[in-house]
Amino acid sequence: MLCSLRTYAWDWWPLPMAEPDTARDTILYVGEMSVLSSSGEQAPSLLWRNQNGNIALHPHSGNLSIGIIKPATRPHRWFDYDFGIVLTGRISGTRQNIATPEIKGTGYFRELYAHVRLYIVDITAGIHPVQYGPGDSELGSGSLLFSNNIHPIPRITIGFDRWTPIPGLFGYVEVKGCLTHGWLADNNPYVTKTLLHHKFLGLRLGGKLPVNLSYEYHHAAQWGGYGEGHIDYGNDFASFKNVFLGRRGGATISDQLNAQGNHIISQTLNLTIKGTGWHVDLYWQDIQEDGGFKIIGSRVNSKDGRWGISAIQNRWPFISGATFEVIQTTDQSGPWHDRDGMVFGGRDNYYGNGSYKQGWTYYGRTIGSSLMTPSNNRIWAYHAGIKGDIYGFKYRALFTYADNYGTYLSPTATHNSALMLEVKKHVEQAWGMDFGVRLAADFGSQFGNRFGAMVTISKRGIIHSY
Repeated sequence: MLCSLRTYAWDWWPLPMAEPDTARDTILYVGEMSVLSSSGEQAPSLLWRNQNGNIALHPHSGNLSIGIIKPATRPHRWFDYDFGIVLTGRISGTRQNIATPEIKGTGYFRELYAHVRLYIVDITAGIHPVQYGPGDSELGSGSLLFSNNIHPIPRITIGFDRWTPIPGLFGYVEVKGCLTHGWLADNNPYVTKTLLHHKFLGLRLGGKLPVNLSYEYHHAAQWGGYGEGHIDYGNDFASFKNVFLGRRGGATISDQLNAQGNHIISQTLNLTIKGTGWHVDLYWQDIQEDGGFKIIGSRVNSKDGRWGISAIQNRWPFISGATFEVIQTTDQSGPWHDRDGMVFGGRDNYYGNGSYKQGWTYYGRTIGSSLMTPSNNRIWAYHAGIKGDIYGFKYRALFTYADNYGTYLSPTATHNSALMLEVKKHVEQAWGMDFGVRLAADFGSQFGNRFGAMVTISKRGIIHSY
């Protein structure tokens, strides 16, 4: 620790732009083909969960994606940029019987975005996967607020995407934060042209020291749009201000009594312990749908949240990462919202909303944790993941066990055990292509017993480097 202090103490604002820029810009082509087949009415859950909406729920499907990507590769330059255009065609279906197979075909942009960094400010526009939450995105169960479970939402974001030192504090205090405006383009049957608001602010202490502590506050809301009977939920600037500040307003009684829009808040505490070639994260993420600011752990529903530990290292390739998480959402501030004339404030009903009946979903999939839906938001779950590289065979294994209790208004009692093993191999002799196989299964009363496999072939290469 003393060595770290001596090394960095006199760098009053340690930005990457202070170092020489020796990198090059590169434009890549990408192509991928995948085929999935399984038993049951749907594919096993760990084949389609947290895949950015790219894998169909149907038991049989195939995808073909092609595109051009320019990654951000110049962190030491005062500006950097990246973009992506990836188009996917999909065919999927069920086969209840040979005479009447159900087959669907669709096409969509998997990515269509541009991002530019001007010194320390980031601006992003378009369709691009994003996850705000702690832990390893490959091994974790997914953030309670924004996970990789959905097709990316069209959005415009401005702010500081990465941890940025505060000038004059020698890199030991860093901040990040962004403001996002998005469009929920699924136009579900309940509310069309719904808008998305999201802002967050984070603070991290420690810098180059071996121990870091970070805190993030996220506020998101569905707002605007047009409901059944041509109800205008408020699409003007006055409505935006109400949503931004969490104030009452709008056309419905619920919005006038509580806050305009469907609001969700999530806070995260993360402790990082790091050394040469390894780091360990211990994290706690909460969720709240009641108004007012209270620090994480001080709310009535503090029993609910996501707790995890994640370890990453690069010295021994056989096990390069491991994650274990516990997710509980059964409390929800208690079973009573009001009773006998007294308001208890319970039945938080995570992801559900009276005005936006589709809840916290996009194209039918939960925007937050894939383990929950608006109709099943009281769960106890355990999740574990491991990954590594065994002589060029990269593997990833996931396991999730969940007890599901439905909602307070519609209680159920189901459970599910989900397993998935993925193996990938780069074969230079086969035109430099990557081959992958995923095997997955569900066991339990939630989905029944079902098994599936997915085969993936992909390739990427350089179009131009400059």
